[in-house]
Amino acid sequence: MTAEKDGRVPIALEDAIDLSHHLSTLAKNRSLSPLKGLQKYYGKPGILSLAGGLPHPSYFPFDNVKADALVFDSFSASAAPQSKGTLSWIWNLFSSSKDSTIPISIPKYPENPEDVNLAVALQYGLAKGLPQLQKVIQEFTSNVYRPAYTNFTTLLHDGNTDGWNKAIMTLCNPGEGILTSEWTYPSAIASMKPFGINPVPVPMDGEGMSSLGLREVLSGWEEQTRGMPRPHVMYIVPIGQNPTGATMHAQRKKEIYDICVEYDIIIVEDDPYYFLQEGPYVLPSQRPASVDASVPSDTTYIDSLAPSFLAFDYQGRVVRLDSFSKIVAPGSRMGWFTCNPIFAEKFERQAETSTQAPSGFGQSLITGLLLNWQYTGYLRWLKGLGVQYKHRRDFFIDCIVDKFHVELAPTLLNTRFRGSDMYLVSEKTATGWYSNEKAVRKTLFSFVPPSSGMFIWLQLNFDSHPKIKELGQEALEMKLWIALAEGGLLVGPGTMFSASQSEASDGFPGHFRFSFSNAELRI
Repeated sequence: MTAEKDGRVPIALEDAIDLSHHLSTLAKNRSLSPLKGLQKYYGKPGILSLAGGLPHPSYFPFDNVKADALVFDSFSASAAPQSKGTLSWIWNLFSSSKDSTIPISIPKYPENPEDVNLAVALQYGLAKGLPQLQKVIQEFTSNVYRPAYTNFTTLLHDGNTDGWNKAIMTLCNPGEGILTSEWTYPSAIASMKPFGINPVPVPMDGEGMSSLGLREVLSGWEEQTRGMPRPHVMYIVPIGQNPTGATMHAQRKKEIYDICVEYDIIIVEDDPYYFLQEGPYVLPSQRPASVDASVPSDTTYIDSLAPSFLAFDYQGRVVRLDSFSKIVAPGSRMGWFTCNPIFAEKFERQAETSTQAPSGFGQSLITGLLLNWQYTGYLRWLKGLGVQYKHRRDFFIDCIVDKFHVELAPTLLNTRFRGSDMYLVSEKTATGWYSNEKAVRKTLFSFVPPSSGMFIWLQLNFDSHPKIKELGQEALEMKLWIALAEGGLLVGPGTMFSASQSEASDGFPGHFRFSFSNAELRI
């Protein structure tokens, strides 16, 4: 197997190195479940299976599962504004035609042995998933993420939260720490805390985790002072960084990967927003009059995406978590690992005695959908989703621009997210003969427009609040949050995204996380 590096001469890929020393004590003690070990014989032609307690499929009360699925080109994949105006993306949600859906039908018994069927999908099955779905995922991962080693393995999990929990138990022991961005997904921290595992925050900039900050944390590590050994696992959301919406590009990922090789660290890449890469935000007044209306080719589209850590992973030290939650539906409760075979075997052993396989209904329907769409159709669907969320992102920020005075912050003021455009937001001043153009504007909040994902991270400015000295930043943030919630607006309070309690102290700026993904807009 070969791959091209930077478009030059193809290089031969090698197998992953042995990273079994990273396994937790719990993972090392896992062995093949005795009953699950029999499953490899279940599909053998002519075998009479009397070993397992399998219900007979004739007693499954479902003879056929059917669904009408959207066609893969339901949403425009062109970045150009459409003729229906600024809110054309909303029009697309309600527009339909007689050809807008395709029937998906999963029978109980297959016409051909290789067909997806309920007799298998609803039965006790392999923890790694239906073989048909396994094949689709393996090929997709190879074509899109392009792992830099040969023997990468894919297997299903029950969504990225489940995948992360399995990763914690497989890689970490109580009393250890996990490297995270200083602002991160709160459920990831909540998952590790009960195991006696604590987050170790790493400074961030405009691309998410800082490689300089990472090296500083690792090189200066003192076990006695920290009260724990130097971390050997990293948790990171590199695309649509939650909560900031930052996008980590190739050079930064390579820098971080190289540091992880140097310090022998496993990277858990939680990447549910990978295909929601919306690109830089452009103010309405600065947008070009015309935009290329063509739909990018599959190759152009894949090359335009910031690469996965897998693209740099020549050792097999990345555990990638993919999810169908953001690109099909959260209720599917399904995603997949991509990792080296040693880790994959332990994830499978863990699933055999816990979650087993994802729901057979979800597996069969998603497999039927992807087999119908085929690889090119699935990519076309993903292209359309990215454009739709870009429109939503733009519309949300455009509303801020319309209602407030928004100006680009001087570089010196953007100390926390260097390398990104930060906007200062203040009230609009009155216009006319009575206006005072020299009046000093009072910044209400600031933000860096997200380039990926579903969220906008606002930094609140309480500096001139009359009770700032009395109450402090955190108390004022929560007072405002409660007032907004009781007034009918629910947003994410910033304190819950902090990986360090000291970062949520009174002296630190308040933040809110706004989601632009799911609001019902009244037009």
